Amino acid sequence: MNAREYRDSSRKRLTDYPRPSVAVDSAVLTLDEQGGLVVLQVRRENRRGWGLPGTFLHPGERLSDAVKRSLRVKANVEGLDPRQLYVFDDPDRDDRGWVLSVAHVDVVRPERLADRFAESTRLMPVGSPGRLSFDHADIVARALSYLRDRYARSPDPDHLLDDEFTIRELRLAHEAVAGEPLQRDWFRRAMEPQLVATGVMTSRGRGRPAELFRRP
Repeated sequence: MNAREYRDSSRKRLTDYPRPSVAVDSAVLTLDEQGGLVVLQVRRENRRGWGLPGTFLHPGERLSDAVKRSLRVKANVEGLDPRQLYVFDDPDRDDRGWVLSVAHVDVVRPERLADRFAESTRLMPVGSPGRLSFDHADIVARALSYLRDRYARSPDPDHLLDDEFTIRELRLAHEAVAGEPLQRDWFRRAMEPQLVATGVMTSRGRGRPAELFRRP
C-alpha cells in the first residue's frame, strides 16, 4: 500500500487533516567588537521591523537545508550548520496563519558573519534585541538559555576564542555569555583543570604576562 492509498482507523487520508505550515528560524550568536554577546537579525521583506533569519520549508526539503537557504538568501551567510533548538508551536504565534517554527541555534566567531548583507542585517545585544517579529524574542531567550548551560560546564565549547587564550580572555567570553561578572578564583578553579597549559607566556592585553591555554 502506498502513501496515497493509506487510510487511518477513521478511513481518512493524511491529506484529510488540516496541516500547519512549517518554518525554520535561526538564532546565530557571536561576540561584537566590545566583547558583548549579540544575535544576527534581518530586516523583514515587504514588512516593517526585524526578525531572525528564517523561511518556510519547501516541499521535499530537509529542515537543515531550509536553514542554510534562509541564511544564504536573507543574510548572505554561508557555511554554518545550526543545531535544532526547539519547536515553537503556539497556533497563534504567526499572524499570517497556523505556522510551526523549528528554531535552530549556532554560535560562531565574528568573522563568520563578515560578508553578511550590511543594509539588511544587524547584530543586536541578546539582552536587548529590540522589537522582533512573532515570537522571535522567545527564540533568542531559549537560545541564550541553551548557550549559558553549555558555558557553565565547559570552557568555550563553541570556540568563540582562538585556539590559544589566557584565563582572563576565557573568563571575559564566559561573562559575555552569562551576562554578569564571574568570580575570578572560582572561575579559574572550575575551568583550568579542563584546559591544557602551553607553557607560553603572552603580554597581550593589560596587566602582567599571562600563560596561554588551549582546549584538550
